[in-house]
Amino acid sequence: MISLKVEEIIKSTKGELISGDEKYEISHITIDSRDVKQNSMFISIVGEIQDGHRYVESAYDNGCRAFLVSSLDFINEKILNDSSVIKVENTELALGKISKYYIDLFDLDVIGVTGSVGKTTTRDMIFSVISNKFNAVKNQKNFNNQFGVPLTIFNIEKKHECAVIEMGMCGFGEIDYLAEITRPKIAVISNIGLSHVENLGSQEGILKAKMEIANYFDENSILIINGDDAFLSKVASEYRDNGEKFRYKILTFGKFPTNTIYTKKIEVLGNNKTKFTVKIDNYDESIDFEIPTVGEHNVFNAMSAILAGLSMNMSIDEIKEGLLKFVPTENRQDVIDTEKYTIINDVYNASPDSMIASLRVLSLFDKNRRVAILGDCLEMGDFSEEGHRKIGHQAIGKTDVLISIGDVSKYIAIEAKERGFDLSNVYHFNNKEEFFNELNSIIKDGDVILVKASRGMKFEDIVEILKGGK
Repeated sequence: MISLKVEEIIKSTKGELISGDEKYEISHITIDSRDVKQNSMFISIVGEIQDGHRYVESAYDNGCRAFLVSSLDFINEKILNDSSVIKVENTELALGKISKYYIDLFDLDVIGVTGSVGKTTTRDMIFSVISNKFNAVKNQKNFNNQFGVPLTIFNIEKKHECAVIEMGMCGFGEIDYLAEITRPKIAVISNIGLSHVENLGSQEGILKAKMEIANYFDENSILIINGDDAFLSKVASEYRDNGEKFRYKILTFGKFPTNTIYTKKIEVLGNNKTKFTVKIDNYDESIDFEIPTVGEHNVFNAMSAILAGLSMNMSIDEIKEGLLKFVPTENRQDVIDTEKYTIINDVYNASPDSMIASLRVLSLFDKNRRVAILGDCLEMGDFSEEGHRKIGHQAIGKTDVLISIGDVSKYIAIEAKERGFDLSNVYHFNNKEEFFNELNSIIKDGDVILVKASRGMKFEDIVEILKGGK
């Protein structure tokens, strides 16, 4: 982070200086009192459970001498006499305003990434491509919300030429908020699934919320979307039929020849690698690419990265090389070979669509017995039973043994049984402890095991047991 003076913080937030020096320079901004470094500013975020103001003194004791607050209740005389304290009405909104002020100091291109399923992998693949030519920065881990995106922005330095920013959301207006801060030049929407449908009411609502990423586009902007997706394909068709009504350009990826880039062949090479052949508009010949991961959905992610690279004027060879450098974020389809099993560790999060995509990956390991250990997909509201039944239906032919664990995941097992899955190879457990008691009687040496559930299910515990850990 380049340094900001306190007076710049006041200017960007329209805050009030309660104490301290306007010329004091800040070179690190944090919302975690444990993350204080030299010349840090601690922003006291008021959350549903925790009030960050309670940690002001802790941040001070850790060396912090600049504070952004909305209340002075926890600011004692010692802090006032020794620190720069800025008061604002809302510290969460102030964090966003500071990040917008900060990113506007740089001349760099922003690529925004969103989608219901696989947006982190898509982000990582795009970053792998873009960073092969440009000095780029991206979100760390899952820093994709109203706190994570601003904190990511503060990692931008003068050397950076591009930022790849993942944007998540739970409801309307959230991506608009992040897009207003970052003003992406290029945006990618990977798909429209059922994640957060409880808050948005329908997949049409999810589409509307995801399309907010283009709210600040101009005639030089590019939107890259999945042209095969049932909902995004409507946007693509509308663009093809009446492109003049759009103030920006749309590029599409998928299986069908109507897309800007489409697949002609996909081949699993072994050693967790995939080769695929595509046809791209304005290129006479088909082109081969390779990625160090498996799954048709990852080929789709790669195609979006190819379009992003081309939109940034990268050559085909530069893009190919970037894709080969791809490293997925931990716990997202991480293939682990142990002495006993091959584990597909995909426990970071889950929705019906991502579950089905992971089952397709499992189906590729057809030389061994395949086992799917699946847990609840959370935050689905009235769509919960329908979504889990969809998974159970799609599990047929993709796994040899089906294990569901949790409350609503029982519908995975029920649907699979009703659809003709071998009853002797379908199991349901109410919790992980019940499963652990029966694990050794179900799992066999040599099995390929997919482990996937929503983050709240903490299925990393299962992965550790399978790895021979705790």
